[in-house]
Amino acid sequence: MKQFVKRYLPFLIPLRYASTFVRRPDFFGDFFKYRKQTTGTNKPLFKDIFPFVQDKTGDTLFDTHYIYHPAWATRIVKEINPAKHIDISSTLHFSTQLSAFIPTEFYDYRPAHVKLSGLKSGAADLCRLHFPDDSIESLSCMHTVEHIGLGRYGDPIDPRGDLSAIKELQRVLKPGGNFLFVTPVGKPRVQFNAHRVYSYEQITGLFNQLKLVEFSLIPDNALEVGMIKNADPGLVKEQIYGCGCFWFTK
Repeated sequence: MKQFVKRYLPFLIPLRYASTFVRRPDFFGDFFKYRKQTTGTNKPLFKDIFPFVQDKTGDTLFDTHYIYHPAWATRIVKEINPAKHIDISSTLHFSTQLSAFIPTEFYDYRPAHVKLSGLKSGAADLCRLHFPDDSIESLSCMHTVEHIGLGRYGDPIDPRGDLSAIKELQRVLKPGGNFLFVTPVGKPRVQFNAHRVYSYEQITGLFNQLKLVEFSLIPDNALEVGMIKNADPGLVKEQIYGCGCFWFTK
């Protein structure tokens, strides 16, 4: 049957669907079963099919970094309960959801034109933030600094871009304020032009104006063990591409 499909399928259906049929022949079985059970004008048309064959899995798959770190940060912001929270270039999902219960401002090098109650969105350059010194009570910058200066998002090439961003983040945080920082951790390296990976000691040393309140880790095997709250910093050395979550105060 598989040989028949490979040989004759291109002549039976548009070429763009041939690989789908070869990889997942059950897709078309489902299509024709659904069509047979449909009556009247609701029958699906072949020209309108839109295969998503990668989603038929036993479990719901997810990116551990981007599911766990916003969940971690949201819980902390809820605990702090600031009058306003400012986020710089983290995943937009975090700010849009946080704005449902905390007034939130989101800034990015590439501004997001999203319109929601409780949310203000604008442009900002992490290497030259427009905020005054010691002005932000509640701040986050998550899974972002590792990209600065690598050109990935259209920003200028700058091998020290991450260091400039870190200085700026410390400058604008208010004394007594809270700062949530997330970045890849493990064996230190630059993977141009995607991101950098840092050691635990690098991050705590670079943020030398701040005090660490909590370090949590999303390890390489987070699909099995989940996020490790108040993690042993020594675990970072065992990671290839872990995710370090740092809660600092000033």
